[in-house]
Amino acid sequence: MEKTPKNLLSERVNNLSESATIAMARKSRELKAQGIDVISLSLGEPDFNTPDFIKKAAKEGIDQNYSKYMAVNGYEDLRIAICDKFKRDNDVSYNINQIVVSTGAKQSIANVALSLINPGDEVIIPAPYWVSYEEIFKMAGAVIVPIETTIENDFKITAEQLKNAINEKTKLMIYSSPCNPSGSVYSKEELRSLADVLVQYSSVVVVSDEIYEHINFTDSYFSMAAFDDMYQQVVTVNGVSKSFAMTGWRLGYIGAPEWIAKACTKIQGQFTSGASSISQRAALAAVSSSPNVILPMKEAFLERRNFMLKELRNIKGIKINEPKGAFYLFPDVSELFGQHFDGKTVNNADDLCLFLLEEAKVALVTGNAFGSPNCIRISYAASMEQLKEAVYRIKSAISQLN
Repeated sequence: MEKTPKNLLSERVNNLSESATIAMARKSRELKAQGIDVISLSLGEPDFNTPDFIKKAAKEGIDQNYSKYMAVNGYEDLRIAICDKFKRDNDVSYNINQIVVSTGAKQSIANVALSLINPGDEVIIPAPYWVSYEEIFKMAGAVIVPIETTIENDFKITAEQLKNAINEKTKLMIYSSPCNPSGSVYSKEELRSLADVLVQYSSVVVVSDEIYEHINFTDSYFSMAAFDDMYQQVVTVNGVSKSFAMTGWRLGYIGAPEWIAKACTKIQGQFTSGASSISQRAALAAVSSSPNVILPMKEAFLERRNFMLKELRNIKGIKINEPKGAFYLFPDVSELFGQHFDGKTVNNADDLCLFLLEEAKVALVTGNAFGSPNCIRISYAASMEQLKEAVYRIKSAISQLN
């Protein structure tokens, strides 16, 4: 049999799906390069610049020659600052040996997966979920156990659903709050109800992804690790990408039981070693600052969310709830399935996103990628001018369906 490039690739990579959000962003760039006016509401990236005080810290790091290898788990002063941040913002106490700084929160999650998962272990993921959760844990050999939610319950799971999903093969549960893609935020009471189930299974590790923590429109925020009886089971994932508009700096971190942090450091040491030295100097300034420094960005996101909610609720066939955090809307568009345009049928969310890209020149992401096939994800991390134009185009295109 002739060897083709695909034959030479590992089963691991052949079974891996491309990130749907990255794929749609790439399509948008390709169309723009052809001179087509595409509005991309597909990528999860703040449309703000990194604050000047953070850029200043990075420049100082260059001038001070922070250009050598450092400890795999991060500079000590940064890990101290992260411990202080956890105590200040989350009422969770860690020591520096429980902190691992990585090249983005995505690597933080991959470190956990490779540290804990054996082939056949089950990983519970509430759906909808961030696209990379499934693929990262599949690469580690896990069997994914999704828990379905609906727009009627704000895309949040219940204690009963969680209990029914756990069995002797369950190794880990991962969730995000605020959630990408739904924007849902679990309250302290809701987390407590889940914790009451999880404490009965002390061998199940919980990964709490809190990367959108400060883009939160509720009155309070609570971390699962702040429950004393859950502390030893929880890995808290965070970073500077979303809250401080630092997606390109690639800097994430975990707070975890020391044995997990040690394992993650061991894994990371064989892949990337420490995260970028200059990004770490920038992150030190970010995590040491008050959350109030990003209030203008948060207020802008809230204004955009409210605008988009008002406009989208006026479009027939779109069912939408009010997200409490992040910068996404996740409407149920299943009422539009089966409708037609120009001889083509919109059978599912994939078809609808393709239709809106081709006819409205607006790039969105299918809910299939997030484990919720009746929905689409709309990012409002764009200027108000772009959002107004995008809504106009979406309304016009959908009005042509019959």
